[in-house]
Amino acid sequence: MRIVLALTAAALCYLLFWPVPVDPVAYEPPAPPGFTGPYAENNALDAAALIRLPEGELGPEDIAQTSDGAIYTTSLAGNLYRIGGAEPVLIDQLGGRPLGLRAGPDGALYIADSFRGILRWTGPGTLEAVADSIGGAPIVYANQLDVARDGTVYFSNSSDRFDPETMGGTKPTSILTIWEQSDTGYVARITPDGQAEKIATGFVYTNGIALSPEEDFLLINETGRARVHRLWLVGDRAGEREVFLENLPGYPDNLEAQGDGTYWLAFASPRVPSEKLMPYPFLRKLIWRLGPMVRPAPIHRGMLMQVDGQGNILRTLQDPDGRLGVTTGGKVMDGQLYVMTLDSPWFARMPLQP
Repeated sequence: MRIVLALTAAALCYLLFWPVPVDPVAYEPPAPPGFTGPYAENNALDAAALIRLPEGELGPEDIAQTSDGAIYTTSLAGNLYRIGGAEPVLIDQLGGRPLGLRAGPDGALYIADSFRGILRWTGPGTLEAVADSIGGAPIVYANQLDVARDGTVYFSNSSDRFDPETMGGTKPTSILTIWEQSDTGYVARITPDGQAEKIATGFVYTNGIALSPEEDFLLINETGRARVHRLWLVGDRAGEREVFLENLPGYPDNLEAQGDGTYWLAFASPRVPSEKLMPYPFLRKLIWRLGPMVRPAPIHRGMLMQVDGQGNILRTLQDPDGRLGVTTGGKVMDGQLYVMTLDSPWFARMPLQP
């Protein structure tokens, strides 16, 4: 009996007091809208063909097309691939964990690397740092970026609390950040002269960003609150921020400007049932102590949504069976819709007009 009591006491002490990195913040999320109305379920992504990366490779997170027509993606292992044909072709070994990709007006490929900050690439062996700190503080978790016509680079930093290089990668770090609900995510810009500055702060896991065609505003995905913001960049409202889309049915990941005033938004997961525990920080901390098997995790149910600059939903394309895995982005290039993934060994492609 003494042994049982001692073990019970030890278990209680562990559940109540064992130190964990998460320090949850109380949050009352709105009830998810579900897959009804403009989000009504469909199987449109069943038509997409899976394009595998080479054996052992995973995680083609984002995609970009440079001015010469070349289309690129990267992998979890930090490799850069050119895609377009039947099989991806290895072009360079970048290292790190590259996430966001964008082509710049100078013909270079700009990369948001979650371990190293913002990088620039013009060909094999040319990788260089654009910025790895702001005001002396390191860029901890660069996620996605966009590049203006004058060469200004806008990028999101998902968290200033948790470093994915030391926390087991981007997926567990995203879960930790959203479960905690800490709002240290921000958006910054790097001007052509190399000056980096934050332009918007206070986000719960900042993710995809995209410039408007006129570059008068920037759309910003806040994954941890299932919403999208608009930040005005010029004019009388410069610096103002407003909610652009709210209470989405899932957690928005990357955001791709199509170039015609519309945007493709990908959902990494539907809203998870454990959101009901968001108002209770103590319970969330206790659950984290119980280990990975009971912690929240993304649900494999792919979805892309196309919206216009006024926030109107134009169409949704879904993968309710989760065949693709965690969907992170989508964009139409050369008449093909490319659907990117977080940790699957493939991306998907299907004919689709913009």
